[in-house]
Amino acid sequence: MANEKPLVLDVDGTFLNTDMLYECFWAGLGKAPLQTLQTCLQDFGDRARLKQKLAQIANLRTELLPVNAEVNELAKVAASHGCDIILASASDEQLVRKLAKEHEFSAEVIASDGVTNMKGAVKADALVARYGEKGFHYAGNEAVDIPIWEKADGAIVVGQPKIAEKLQQAGHSVAEVKNSVSLKDIYRSMRPHQWVKNILMVLPLIAAHQFDLQSWLLVLLGMIAFSAAASSIYLVNDLLDLEADRLHVKKCKRPFAAGLVPIKYGMLGFVVLAGIALGVGAALGPAFLGVILLYVALSLAYSMRLKRMRWIDIAVLAALYTLRVVAGAAAVGVETSGYMLLFILPIFLTLGCVKRLTELTLATNEERLPGRGYGRNDRSDLVNVGSLGIVGALLLFFFYSMSDHALSLYPIQWLLWLALVPIAIWLIRMLVLGYQGKQDHDPIVFALTDKIGLGILFFTLSLMFYAAGLWQRWFQIWAG
Repeated sequence: MANEKPLVLDVDGTFLNTDMLYECFWAGLGKAPLQTLQTCLQDFGDRARLKQKLAQIANLRTELLPVNAEVNELAKVAASHGCDIILASASDEQLVRKLAKEHEFSAEVIASDGVTNMKGAVKADALVARYGEKGFHYAGNEAVDIPIWEKADGAIVVGQPKIAEKLQQAGHSVAEVKNSVSLKDIYRSMRPHQWVKNILMVLPLIAAHQFDLQSWLLVLLGMIAFSAAASSIYLVNDLLDLEADRLHVKKCKRPFAAGLVPIKYGMLGFVVLAGIALGVGAALGPAFLGVILLYVALSLAYSMRLKRMRWIDIAVLAALYTLRVVAGAAAVGVETSGYMLLFILPIFLTLGCVKRLTELTLATNEERLPGRGYGRNDRSDLVNVGSLGIVGALLLFFFYSMSDHALSLYPIQWLLWLALVPIAIWLIRMLVLGYQGKQDHDPIVFALTDKIGLGILFFTLSLMFYAAGLWQRWFQIWAG
């Protein structure tokens, strides 16, 4: 590499493991959704103007954007040999200048300016006009960069082995940087560990003592639909939370925040998974489809706005947990007891408080959580609200035990009262563990992997089965 020739780096997908246009869209959607959508509709056909407007709305923190480590190392080596490092991008000029300054590259950049979209042949002409043909080396990552590589003295091709091979066959000097997307990271971006929360959908069957195979198969289909719906929302949530996740001690390793999976993959994944959820939901009937549509709508509202609103976010979390229970009943056609819903809602309210307590305890500083409305000084209030939820749940369970519905299902009433003890122990333990920061960031996921907690829950369930006479009936069947 000749010292006098600059190294020109494309930005999106080359120097950065992300695309600043998509970054601006999702950041803008989180900060000013209506303005962002209006801008996209008005200026979609004028890419240069669209990029400029979105950049102004988003106000990206470019220092947080994930960098391709190998390309960055190549730039450092070139700089040590006296080469200027020039950023040339189709992204908006104001963002490219910020990025160049932060990484101590040349202040001389080539980028879209609101009028000209600096991409492909347009970028090639601009580089030739400034440095002359064969007067620069160029690093890029798309087929649209071929006209630029053909004018460059040396080509650095990122993540495109077939293009690299063609350029070599045409006689160009080529260096290749591998940059593939892992299927494991794509799978991880859907947060499959969160699917275990859909076990809540079996609660109506257990409460109704309905254990036939057909009902459980219908619930299984419902769980598949809800898993797809939940993953589609998690994709959207992660795209809206890119900046907040990059500031978080653990969430910064999420696939989109870390630049391991392109944003456009997440957008396509949302469409596919939402389609699966709605298709299976429709097959399970209008009641289930209505619940899943409500879940998706409420989840989107939560991701875009409600999760930033103190206390409202916890109420919405509780509602989303409760909707899983309602969906389980809708999938099978089981009537859900009003007492049951009133009982589980304060439990989920407590678990919402536990989620925020865990995040606050694990936070590395006293500042408010990124993208949330809580700080360390809110922990005592969260404990108080969580405690009220526990008291409310226990009182409602006690009142339920004296209802005609309960007496018809659970003839041994005093065992229901005894079950209040392990229920109280489990809830208090969850609250304490959240305060101590000894949980996963999602309390439901933690609860389903916590051996001690599961033991308490199974003991509670055993008491209720005995109160219902189920153990006695099953033992008679097995004995007979």
